[in-house]
Amino acid sequence: MVDDGACAEPFWHDWQVGERVVVRYRLDAGGVSDALGELVRVDDAGVEIATRRGLVVVAAGDIALGKRVPPAPVPRRTRG
Repeated sequence: MVDDGACAEPFWHDWQVGERVVVRYRLDAGGVSDALGELVRVDDAGVEIATRRGLVVVAAGDIALGKRVPPAPVPRRTRG
């Protein structure tokens, strides 16, 4: 049996720097975490995402899921 998916490029290779993405990644201590923000690097080694809390570097082997997401909503004006 041949596994056609074995040679396929990782899904994040189609992403472009500057896009807004979310990535679920595996933690060394077990469990997972999410990074949501602007993509600043994408290559065979993994991705870097600029989040509200800072830069998150995710190694390719730790990426579990990911997708492009719409731009962040515009902050609403406060009343008063």
